[in-house]
Amino acid sequence: MTGAMVVQSISASAGLPLPPSRMAAAWGDLLEGSSKSWMWSAMAMQDIKLRYRGSVLGPFWLTISTVIMVAAIGLIYARLFNIEIGRYLPFLTIGLVIWQYVSSLITDGCQTFLSAQNVIHRVPMPFSIHVCRSVYRNLIVLAHNMVIVPVVLVIFHVPVGWNVLSIVPALILITLNGMWVAFLLGMLSARYRDVPPIVTSFVQVVFFVTPIFWPPAALGIWTPFLPLNPLFAAIDVVRAPLLGQAPLAYSWSVLLIVTVLGCLGTFAIFVKFRPRIAYWI
Repeated sequence: MTGAMVVQSISASAGLPLPPSRMAAAWGDLLEGSSKSWMWSAMAMQDIKLRYRGSVLGPFWLTISTVIMVAAIGLIYARLFNIEIGRYLPFLTIGLVIWQYVSSLITDGCQTFLSAQNVIHRVPMPFSIHVCRSVYRNLIVLAHNMVIVPVVLVIFHVPVGWNVLSIVPALILITLNGMWVAFLLGMLSARYRDVPPIVTSFVQVVFFVTPIFWPPAALGIWTPFLPLNPLFAAIDVVRAPLLGQAPLAYSWSVLLIVTVLGCLGTFAIFVKFRPRIAYWI
């Protein structure tokens, strides 16, 4: 007889209400956590304030570092790839800004529960609050970095059409992916402490094999296969409309498939292992 069956039999004999199933508890965790936006938004803002405590510019230091990186890489690689600086710098700027958001969602996802272990052990609250806190914190940083994008587009006279509105659903999908990634990597990192450095190394490698600072056309006949890299698909659906272009053929399809499969698979894992998270950390 399993532990759940023992609890059910005791509850039934004592006339007590039956505890919710694991799936109901996990679903309730998601609903309760997402409804407490005042809590996880305040926690995320506090994280930002603590990270840049004593700094005059605060998160805008990330913006400045991005500008410096764009200028340094852009001036050199534009000549290496034989691309006009007016075309290359907007391409590079948007790619780096979105990459920083995506990579931060992945690497910060490993610390979702580990960084909140004191809170988890002392205060009963939904685990999803810590996930929302991590994702919202990275959204705040993205908002600071996105300030660069319209400036670059105006300076280099990049034409922007109505298809730029498609970046809204694109960013929503990327954020949804960030949610399930934070759940999944947060649980894996709580159970296996080798996961965070492995993920960090993996993200560093992916940066060089993804068309962020090098043009997709450089792959020649292999260019149509680039969307099979979900990280490129996430960047492409945002960067292409901002540059007045259409994303590659399968970028939206790959991003949608990864979103659905990732959410369903991670929810199944969360249902099974949710009761153990507090013990792992």
